[in-house]
Amino acid sequence: MKESRLIHLTDLGRKEYKETWDLQEAILKENLDVKASAREEGITDPNLVPTKHQVLLVEHPPVYTLGKSGHMEHVLISEEEQREKGISFFKINRGGDITFHGPGQLVGYPILDLEKFYTDIGKYLRNLEEVVIRVMADYGLKGERSPGETGVWLDASIKGKERKICAMGVRCSRWITMHGFAFNVNTDLSYFNYIVPCGIQDKAVTSLQKELGRELDMEEVKSKWKHYFSEVFEVAYAEQVMA
Repeated sequence: MKESRLIHLTDLGRKEYKETWDLQEAILKENLDVKASAREEGITDPNLVPTKHQVLLVEHPPVYTLGKSGHMEHVLISEEEQREKGISFFKINRGGDITFHGPGQLVGYPILDLEKFYTDIGKYLRNLEEVVIRVMADYGLKGERSPGETGVWLDASIKGKERKICAMGVRCSRWITMHGFAFNVNTDLSYFNYIVPCGIQDKAVTSLQKELGRELDMEEVKSKWKHYFSEVFEVAYAEQVMA
């Protein structure tokens, strides 16, 4: 495995959303500075630019995040009610609309230099979806894509039965990615009742726990995700850190 495809993975455990967002921004800036220096030095081969691929895995306390193309009317709960329920709220710089993060949800933030993979955001999103689809297959579930919508669904083509299990929203700056996916494993789905998830009306949200009728071992799900991420993106892990 060539050095340009090594992934530095950090499991942050349970961490506040703002702290994790700040960490992503710091890693992004570091990689952008490296790219700027390389351009000044006349380095044109992306594989010779010493950017560092990182993946952050995390669970957040309850939080709603609204993407740059999102609409406040998709938040169906007042600020006071959010405070009463212990839910934070952030307007952020990823694509997409409103979503929820909380305990029991596997959230991943790949910060990759796509110039070392492919300069195609659509392909990147489809590959992120593919990782989750393969994890679901290990549990006997058929994850699907919904045309024109990002993320992973069940029964995507059956009107009235569509339900989303994994939301995605990314940002890309000079082909460095940030933000990522939120995979409902043992998530309390009642939090989704107070928003229009991803701005999509009349479609349900689900979790592995709901579909399988049992609580999942989060470490087992993480292990499967890491395996399939390595397989789909054709990467190796340089290190794995418990933060």
